[in-house]
Amino acid sequence: MEAVGFYLFYITNWIITLLPLSVLYVFSDILYLLLYYFPGYRRKIVATNLENSFPDKTNQELAIIEKKFYKHLADLFIETLKLSHMNNKQLTRRFKIENPELLQRLKKEGRDIAGICGHYNNWEWMIGIPLYTDYKCLSVYKPLKNKHFDWFMNSLRSKYGMVLTPMSNILREIIKDRKAGINTLSAFIADQIPAKGDINFWTQFLNQETAVYLGAEKIAAKYDMAVVFFNHQKIKRGYYIMKVELLFEHTAGLQDHIITETHVRRLEEIIKENPQYWIWSHRRWKHKKEQPDA
Repeated sequence: MEAVGFYLFYITNWIITLLPLSVLYVFSDILYLLLYYFPGYRRKIVATNLENSFPDKTNQELAIIEKKFYKHLADLFIETLKLSHMNNKQLTRRFKIENPELLQRLKKEGRDIAGICGHYNNWEWMIGIPLYTDYKCLSVYKPLKNKHFDWFMNSLRSKYGMVLTPMSNILREIIKDRKAGINTLSAFIADQIPAKGDINFWTQFLNQETAVYLGAEKIAAKYDMAVVFFNHQKIKRGYYIMKVELLFEHTAGLQDHIITETHVRRLEEIIKENPQYWIWSHRRWKHKKEQPDA
């Protein structure tokens, strides 16, 4: 039954997403009503996350952010599915990198890069990064439990040249490419929830004690990678621009946690500027830091 359900979805999606985005946004407007009102999707989680992150905002201000978030979430769903029929030219018209020359310089210098981003704006369209650079681009991801949807999402995410690499394999992939003389840009979505047994670092993020992965920092420092932050902004509906921000030119020998703290603070700043574009339905704070015994 799982396979039957997937193929029904796949065929339906293939047909519907032949429509232009301007028409598909009508479906997004309907999806917004379902996500927000009937029956609603993770409304309690979203409300709690917003209240805890912005204790100084009024209930009215939080309600405005919440509605804007659900409208964006509906767009994100539709825009991701539309990748089924978007060619290179169509994607680069809607997703642009403001300063690809920074990547060009680092590539010319033979540097490997750790690229950091969060679940902010349309992170799925960032799979278009290989269209702007000669780097071999690796995207670190967590495989989905459903093997059919895992295949579907991987096929979308790899169609523009991105190489999908599970976190368990990323180090092996980087070592292999370094031995072959291939420079890599490894993209890490750094605001994911670590498994409870993998938590080694806590920091303040959006007014809350937050567990953060150290994987990007450890890999970058081990191979003296440059570290960049992908500042991804929404210009208007269906159009995004990304600025590549250089956080560290060199990382070997840096103080522990400085890389992680730096990219966490940068993401936090960007979220505070336009909070509706972060993934508030995420159970980001389900793990709580244990307090020492008195």
